[in-house]
Amino acid sequence: MVTAVDRATRCIVGHTVVPHRFFEIFQDVVDQGPRAEHYFSDGLVAYADVYYHGASYVAVLDKSQTFSVEGDNAELRHYLARLHRSTRCFSKCLEALRRAVDLFVHFWNVRQLRQFAQPQYPINLIDCVSLRV
Repeated sequence: MVTAVDRATRCIVGHTVVPHRFFEIFQDVVDQGPRAEHYFSDGLVAYADVYYHGASYVAVLDKSQTFSVEGDNAELRHYLARLHRSTRCFSKCLEALRRAVDLFVHFWNVRQLRQFAQPQYPINLIDCVSLRV
């Protein structure tokens, strides 16, 4: 799984679920999101070849600039049992995992935007799920 996060709103602006990480995957995730002034990564070599649309790219070896994406990845592992690290259960169907992640990202972003707009009101993730049939 590869994700890109907007640091201001903590929304997931780009993501993909793949079994292996390649240069093309990183480029696709960067292209999914809006243009940014700065891009930060953990220093994986494949990130250096990605075109960042004229913006600056900084590889950092600590978590000082990547804490937002690390936090959102932890939330993904928390809410989606398919992504738990300490379990023997994992999603064998890549398409089912993609759909679960897409659904989570949608409602996560709704929650984050509501929280960003009204920080004085705590909003749980379940509050953003509409149960209309």
